Amino acid sequence: MLCDICPRQCNIDRAKTKGFCGMSKTPVAARAFLHMWEEPCISGTRGSGTVFFSGCNLKCIYCQNYEISHKGRGRELTVRELADIFLTLRDRGAHNINLVTPTHFVPAIREALSIAKDTAAVGTVLPAMKTSDSAACSEVLDRRPLDIPVVYNTNAYDSVLQLHSLENMVDIYLPDLKYISSDLSKQYSGAPDYFEKASAAIMEMYRQKGAPEFDSGGMMQKGVIIRHLVLPGHTAETLKVLDWISANLSKDAYVSLMSQYTPCHLAREHSRIGRRITRHEYDRVVSRFMKLGLNGFVQERGSASEEFIPDFDETFLI
Repeated sequence: MLCDICPRQCNIDRAKTKGFCGMSKTPVAARAFLHMWEEPCISGTRGSGTVFFSGCNLKCIYCQNYEISHKGRGRELTVRELADIFLTLRDRGAHNINLVTPTHFVPAIREALSIAKDTAAVGTVLPAMKTSDSAACSEVLDRRPLDIPVVYNTNAYDSVLQLHSLENMVDIYLPDLKYISSDLSKQYSGAPDYFEKASAAIMEMYRQKGAPEFDSGGMMQKGVIIRHLVLPGHTAETLKVLDWISANLSKDAYVSLMSQYTPCHLAREHSRIGRRITRHEYDRVVSRFMKLGLNGFVQERGSASEEFIPDFDETFLI
């Protein structure tokens, strides 16, 4: 089957050849763990059950996860192993299952979620949990289906058709909206049509789930949060992004304005984005955020540090 999962439309057989994303058909992930550094309503007190998938359909020159997104570091997983990871993260106390950079593995993820949510399917010992310990086997046999929110954490360079296929699988969408300008999206991410595709994808996400809904403890159960990373030297672009969100989505829409940018990968030596944002840049974009009356989160400028980048050591809670 030829791959048309994302806007790249590679139209190649990924069972035989790797796509633009650098991946074949089989899911590859670099780490699965309880992530404490997402938005407060996602990480909570126990952590977000996060799976970092390898490969990516963008080639951002400043990507902090370039070891896995560009270089493809990670471990191949069967669909049933992936389903078992979801259930194990839930069993360890995760508030949700957080799928990071999932776009190019949507068919496999959809299948794994179907297994994890299916009473009959989880009532068997999955391959990843084979053990001679009868107590451990009993624990797996008694597992309940996946019953916590699923988060689709994406760069938003997604196919509307694929998103539509996830409508009954995903509870929370966490998309980026990186750029409005096609020149910038081409220069920094290799995708001149980024805004065209990402804006359509975000509108579909919002159609499906709408504004965030929270439980009594403040944990998000459903909805969309749009993330935007402020790039140094490009605050005018950030203002355009905020203006677009304000003009095109409900005032109940949530935005996560991120100031954590730190030069990584090829950006370290870049003449314009080879630095962190300044106090003046930070204040300018926060002022617009407030002026527009947007809801959501504004990240502290002090969050710009490589210490918040996970260690992609291929550790899995299985």
